[in-house]
Formats: sequence, C-alpha cells, structure tokens
Amino acid sequence: MATNLAIDQTLLEEAQKLGGKKTKKDTVNEALVEYIQRRKQKEIVSLFGKVDYEDNHDYEKERNSR
Repeated sequence: MATNLAIDQTLLEEAQKLGGKKTKKDTVNEALVEYIQRRKQKEIVSLFGKVDYEDNHDYEKERNSR
C-alpha cells in the first residue's frame, strides 16, 4: 500500500545509517516494529509488583504433580 508521509529526512537518514538498512522503507518498517514492541513492553512492565504471591505455596510440589 502506497502511503505519502512527511518524514524528517535528517532523522530518516540517521535511522537508516544506525540500522544498516538499504532502503527507507525497510528503515521505517523496522522503526514501527520497534515502536510497537516498546509500547507492549511498557504495558508488561506496568504489571510488575501487581501480582500477589502466597509465601507458603509450594511451587515445586505443584510442578511435580503434573
């Protein structure tokens, strides 16, 4: 799908060099993948410390019973 975007050429060229990509398209696609991954990671990190664990639960016993 063809899309016209006004992208800062300086940023695009720097990203292309840093990423070692040959084309602008590959650079933008990789940047989008990384952007999505980071946003998903932020969601996961926000869950840290919100899971309650039982101190007396025997995880090894549970694992061995399967």
